[in-house]
Amino acid sequence: MNQNSDSVSTSGNNSTTISVDRRSFIGGVTTVAVGLTVVPAHVLGGGKYVAPSDKVNVAYIGAGTQGLRELPALLQIPEAQVVAVCDPQKEAIGYYDWSPNGLLNELRKTIDNPNWNPGGDNKIPGGRDNGQQIVNAFYAKSSALGSYKGCAAYADFREMLEKEKGIDAVKVMATDHLHGVMAAAAVKRGIHITMHKPVANRLHEGFDVIEMAKKSDVITHLIPWESNGPMKQIMTWINGGVIGTLREVHNWSNRPVWPQYAEIPADQPPLPNGFDWDLWLGPEAARPYHSHYTNMVFRGWYDFGGGAMADMGHYSLWTVFKALELENPTVVEPNLSHVCGLRDNATAFRLQNDYSFPFASKVRFKYPAKGSRPAVDLIWYDGGMRPPVPAEFYEQNKELPIEGMMFTGDKGIIMSSSFNVRDPYVLSGDLKLAENLKIDDPYVHISGIKRFIDAVKSGEQLPGSFREAWPITEAVNLYAAALRSGKNLKYDVQKREITNASDANRYLTREYRKGWSLEEV
Repeated sequence: MNQNSDSVSTSGNNSTTISVDRRSFIGGVTTVAVGLTVVPAHVLGGGKYVAPSDKVNVAYIGAGTQGLRELPALLQIPEAQVVAVCDPQKEAIGYYDWSPNGLLNELRKTIDNPNWNPGGDNKIPGGRDNGQQIVNAFYAKSSALGSYKGCAAYADFREMLEKEKGIDAVKVMATDHLHGVMAAAAVKRGIHITMHKPVANRLHEGFDVIEMAKKSDVITHLIPWESNGPMKQIMTWINGGVIGTLREVHNWSNRPVWPQYAEIPADQPPLPNGFDWDLWLGPEAARPYHSHYTNMVFRGWYDFGGGAMADMGHYSLWTVFKALELENPTVVEPNLSHVCGLRDNATAFRLQNDYSFPFASKVRFKYPAKGSRPAVDLIWYDGGMRPPVPAEFYEQNKELPIEGMMFTGDKGIIMSSSFNVRDPYVLSGDLKLAENLKIDDPYVHISGIKRFIDAVKSGEQLPGSFREAWPITEAVNLYAAALRSGKNLKYDVQKREITNASDANRYLTREYRKGWSLEEV
């Protein structure tokens, strides 16, 4: 365990003191390893329940740009108290964002300080120093003393979870490859967890984490659930026969909207000051630091990210999987772009690449019939690829949107007006029946972090629980394995393995570095 943290005393934080006493008295829920029993809360005296009169003490893991962007919403919840932040990068050096000043101005507004600067290279905010500064400055606004020093800062989340005994919950905003180990560490300690997608960027790791959650009373919450649109209207039309028998679901995204690299970096730039590269790598194999792996661009690497589908499919498809009961595909068919180069001898070659996601891809999942639902194909597109344009679009002089969702039956098509099934309409089929079956099913966005804090206090699981996340977790990791192998894959769900291309099974697992397995964290 890395001891190079810069933790700050939490003395003076009354809610932390109360929480330490509470958790010391009632104990916590733990496991010792994946597959072993998770002791239920009631056995240990209700260790997962936070009384309504108490604040929920939250540790914030991941202080990159997205982490800092979502931090203010948590700080503004009166029932929550951020007691620690954690990130292997100390200073705001080398971060990227979607605009030069958008995040900076948002954070300045949060702490009522128009002159605040992130330090480091003074470009884009990021790093645990900034996270700690924002938390302390926000709480100082309501402090009788006008100051606050109660938020600790750590480089290593494992050290933080051991030292900060008053933690009730964590929010994980780290890179994809760390999600599984961080989730396992929290669940094993009886700590509630809300986390960005995916559950894990390896299929077996995702399965193990979800099984741990199922055996635990811990409140778990995957953030993108709150952005999924409703499926009631679409299912009413499908079940009512408006488009005949459903055959295919098409979902397409314009991601990636970040740089992706077709070659492994050959140069070795200097490590930013205060950046613990070994901690950032976590369970993944050691390699030299390079900025092309980190921050905004990590999603493009199989080792560190989950690609465009893991990034965006959670926002659009989770509700579709649930409504149609899509799980356990039998076949996964990849189609992907490739990159070519020129050799010194003036000949061309194609890069053999199993380390970074393609610039564009189309992946078909074949889901078997279940109950009264016939077999359905789900087709995911990214990198600008889209499904064939329906004839109706030409007839109506419309363009297929750059991102969207389409349900195709043997007698018609249902379109979504957005990427994630909001405001659907019947493009073709039995239009009169569609009008008769029209229902009021508006999209209502509810703050996910507020719902999570409320769930921690009530002890009630949420629809976005890890327990509901296996079908989408399975799909995004099979997507990655199919692209990485470049082969059509036949999948045995009982064994969770590829049966026709055994070499592709290595992409479903991870070789953990010492100290980083789910059993060890």
